[in-house]
Formats: sequence, structure tokens, C-alpha cells
Amino acid sequence: MLLTSLGEGLHHFVLSEFTQFGTNLIIINPGKVTTHGVSGALISNVRPLTLEDSQRLKQIPHIIETVAVIQGNAAIESGGHQRRSTVYGVSASAAQVWNFAVATGRFLPDDPPRSARSFVVLGSKVRQELFGNSQALGMRVRIGSELFRVIGSMESKGQLLGFDLDDAVYIPTSKAMALFNRESLMEIDLLHTASSNSTIVAEQVKKVLQERHGKEDFSVTTQEKMLEVLGDILGTLTIAVGALGGISLVVGGVGILTIMSIAVNERTGEIGLLRALGVAKGQILTLFLGEAVMLAAIGGLIGLVVGLGGSWLFSVLVPALPAHTTWAYVASAELLAVCVGLLAGVLPARRAATMHPVEALRAE
Repeated sequence: MLLTSLGEGLHHFVLSEFTQFGTNLIIINPGKVTTHGVSGALISNVRPLTLEDSQRLKQIPHIIETVAVIQGNAAIESGGHQRRSTVYGVSASAAQVWNFAVATGRFLPDDPPRSARSFVVLGSKVRQELFGNSQALGMRVRIGSELFRVIGSMESKGQLLGFDLDDAVYIPTSKAMALFNRESLMEIDLLHTASSNSTIVAEQVKKVLQERHGKEDFSVTTQEKMLEVLGDILGTLTIAVGALGGISLVVGGVGILTIMSIAVNERTGEIGLLRALGVAKGQILTLFLGEAVMLAAIGGLIGLVVGLGGSWLFSVLVPALPAHTTWAYVASAELLAVCVGLLAGVLPARRAATMHPVEALRAE
């Protein structure tokens, strides 16, 4: 119970981390993961994703906004302080698409993609490290070799699978392309309407990009598909972790078998007396099977209490990764414990039921 609760807790934690950016996203990456039977030199002419691609995709029905993404790492300087952080080149719509909130100031303005102004929005940790309690809005920071004016700072977003989202800054995509000397985008994120079918929208995206590129040299992934794959992996992990705990069921079954066998030996005279008084074999069988099942059921309940208490304690000690108890698992665990007791009690119960009354009384 404890292991499956921890597994389910991890499952819910990871899924919630991924869905904090919203649930109606489609991600486009350059290049297509395929297997070819020709030399790689003949298929390496992948057309880069461009700012114009991002602008064109925004015109597709049901697409609300697009974000052209560049990512890199650079030194950020201001007032004698320097910090090396992640730099995201993004479109003005990134805060809306990624479900980010601005704490002070505003996010990047909707400038022409190729001639955006040198503005920067700071993550909460970067703002604190560079400016402390001082005012950051309107100040200038140097990123790489270019100066940017601070126009906003983000609310704390925390970490995503080890990546600190607060230790980052956001600048216009074209500025990031120049800063990191890139000619193509690393990714285009699309936000579609909640009422639209992501699969249909993804097919429309593929059609538009194929027309622009002349072939399918990109990969389109819906967030639903990512969450489905991730859910399958985490579900398998939960089952595997629970199966490790299943080893204890074998040990418990052997324990019940031993206890019931000893009980049959110690109660041989009682069995003989019952048989002599006319108690049927089936009643003797039911008696010992009932004891085995009751023993397993009580043990199972104690185990559930300990397991649930352990998962609660884990949630208290590690609040960032709370355990999650699925009541279907609770019922399954108790039912499985009863089945183990039933199976372990069959042989001793049959042995007790088949005893000859005279032989049983003579043994006493």
C-alpha cells in the first residue's frame, strides 16, 4: 500500500508539473525522427523553422497564439552583479501560452518579430539576485554583449523536473537568435482553443508547414500525446513498484500456511471429537478455511493502516512530492490478502477435513 501510494503520488506530481503550462498545447520541433535506408548526407537538408513559420501558423483556425522559442545560457550583469542563467527567446504571447503570470511591470510587447526592441523580463530568482529589494523596472542589464531594459518580472513558477523556471530571463526571439548566433528556431509552441480537437489541429499544422517547407521535415507533438505516453510510463512504474511489494505476499502466504499446519496438528483431538459427533468434512474444511481467511484479513487491515499512515507521514516530511492513495488499490490490497489466506489455508484445511475420527482421537 505504501509503495503504490508513493508511485501514484509521483504519477500525479509529474502530470501536474507538466500541465501547469496549460493543457491545449501543440509543440513543433525541427527535423523528423524517421529511419532511412540512405546516407545521412542525402537527407540532412532540413529547412529551419522560422519566425515567418510561427506567424503563418497563427492564421490556422482554432490557433489562439504561437510562441517562437530559442533557449540558451548567458551571463547577465547589472550594477556590478553577475549571474549566469537560462535565456529564453520568446514571442510576446509566451506568458499567455505557457500560463505564466507577471508579478511587476509587463511582459514583452508585441513588436514586429524581426525588429523587436531590446526589452527583458526577469525570472523571480534572477531579479532577486541582481537587484535584491531595489527597484528593477527601467534598469538596464547586459546579456552577452547587448544591453536590455527591464520591463517586468515574473511570479515564482518553481521547478519542473529539476529545471528552475525562476532562474531565467525572457527576451524577444530575434534578439536571442542574434545572441546565440542561430538561424532557426528550436521550437514553436501553439495554443489552441479548448473546444477544438488537438489531433485535427495538428494535421492542419502539418499541412501548412509541408506547403511551406516542401516536405515533412519537422515533428508535431500534441500535449495530449505527451501526457498519454508519460501516464503510461508512470503507470507501469507504479505497477512495478507495487509488484516489488508483492514479494511480501509470498512471505505472508508461507506464514499463514505454517500457522494453519501447526493449528491442525495441535487440534487433532478436537478434530477427531468433532468428526465423532457427526460434524461433516465440509464443515471442518469451512472452519479451517474461515480461520485462515480471518487471519489474512486482519493482517491485511493492519497492513493498510500502517501503509496509509506511512504514506501520510511521507507527505508531511516531503510536501513537494505528496503520496496519493487510490481507494481502488486499498480494496484490491485487502482482497488480495484474503485470497492469499484462502490459498494458504486450503492444504491444512483439507488435511483436517480428511482425518479419520478414530485416528484423530488416538493421537490425542
